[in-house]
Amino acid sequence: MKNIGNMMKQAQQMQAKMQEMQASLEQVEVTGQSAAGMVVVTVNGKSEMKKVKLDKSVVDPEDVEVLEDLIVAAFNDAKKKVEQHVAEETSKMMGGLKLPPGMKLPF
Repeated sequence: MKNIGNMMKQAQQMQAKMQEMQASLEQVEVTGQSAAGMVVVTVNGKSEMKKVKLDKSVVDPEDVEVLEDLIVAAFNDAKKKVEQHVAEETSKMMGGLKLPPGMKLPF
C-alpha cells in the first residue's frame, strides 16, 4: 500500500506541474515565417495567433491566394515550433520519461 500512496503523491505533483506549465504557455511567444520572412506570424504557447506581420511586397490585390498560402505556411511553421517547445518542456517536467508514440498531452 505504501507504493500506491507514493504513486498518488507523484501523480498529484505531476498534475500541479502540468497546470503550471499550461498557464506558462500563454506567456510563451513563438514566431513562424514564410517567403523568407516577408510573412511573420506570432502565436502563443497554446497555438493561438497573436500577430501577423506582412511585408508590403507580398500584398497584391490581384493575387490574394498567394498571400493566404503564405499566411498558412507561416502559421504552420509557428505551430510546429510551439509543439517542439511543449515537447521539450514536457520532457523536462517528466524527467525524460517519453510518452508512447501517438499519445499527446491535452494542451
